[in-house]
Amino acid sequence: MISFSSFYQQIADSNLQHWLETLPSILGKWQRDHKHGNLPKWEKVLNKLHYPAPDQVDFIDSVTVGSGEQLSPGEKEKLENLLRLFMPWRKGPFHIHGIHIDTEWRSDWKWDRVKQHISPLKNRTVLDVGCGSGYHMWRMLGSGAKRVVGIDPSPLFLCQFEAVKRLAGTHHPVHLLPLGIEELPPLDAFDTVFSMGVLYHRRSPIDHLLQLRDQLRTGGELVLETLVIDGDENAVLVPQDRYGKMNNVWFIPSVAALMLWLKKCDFTDIRCVDTDVTALAEQRRTDWMPNESLVEYLDPNDITKTVEGYPAPKRATIIAVKNQPNQDLIS
Repeated sequence: MISFSSFYQQIADSNLQHWLETLPSILGKWQRDHKHGNLPKWEKVLNKLHYPAPDQVDFIDSVTVGSGEQLSPGEKEKLENLLRLFMPWRKGPFHIHGIHIDTEWRSDWKWDRVKQHISPLKNRTVLDVGCGSGYHMWRMLGSGAKRVVGIDPSPLFLCQFEAVKRLAGTHHPVHLLPLGIEELPPLDAFDTVFSMGVLYHRRSPIDHLLQLRDQLRTGGELVLETLVIDGDENAVLVPQDRYGKMNNVWFIPSVAALMLWLKKCDFTDIRCVDTDVTALAEQRRTDWMPNESLVEYLDPNDITKTVEGYPAPKRATIIAVKNQPNQDLIS
């Protein structure tokens, strides 16, 4: 069974210690709720990942664990077969003992766009909301973060993260908790909070922004990356049914509207640092994610539109700072 005890021990004397009042019971319930699904099967795979400590790791320029020279061809084949049991792999890529996990998303491209604009992460405590399998968390650690906590309720993402962590060495201060942000109490503790690719999946985007704010210390930095449309501060797309074949897309604002939302949520120093139309080479079908991907979500006769006729995915990165709490918002 996946254990969170080491995380509890590490935060016991930190500014996250009051989280221990609620966290063990929440995670205990999560484990009980998933004991009859795929989680037990994936945990058995994790228990087979007994490999030597890697001769090298790189989280600065990539997520690389091991040079590929430690394992025999047979051992490498066995490891690859085990890792393939966690398919589909969506966020990455990962390089594990010479095995290239070619994920659906080139998440390294997103990180390259974002990292040049954020405050230095050195010695910061970081929260990554909707972290997926944890690719960006490893890059945050490589950028000098003191501790990185990711939350994502998917048991598959948790097991993918645990696989990489067990092969990389469990001493790294990177932790994934299978939670949604609505399950977090106001921690007011993180120096930087990332929410990338989450906002448009939330039924109430304003509540999501307030939840993100509640995790930051005063003066902490929010890094928000999400789908946007063109338009003024009143422009918001509400898909009638699906967007890019996704049935869980609720609101896609313009950059101007999103910045106004952040201002109303009492953020300051709000700035858009990047906009980018998602390229077919950034999100695509691979040997490690053989399902439909971006090309199937777009109009085959006009890739500037989704199959439903909406503008094709365009993403913006907004950076903002948590201001002093606004008593009107709290009440």
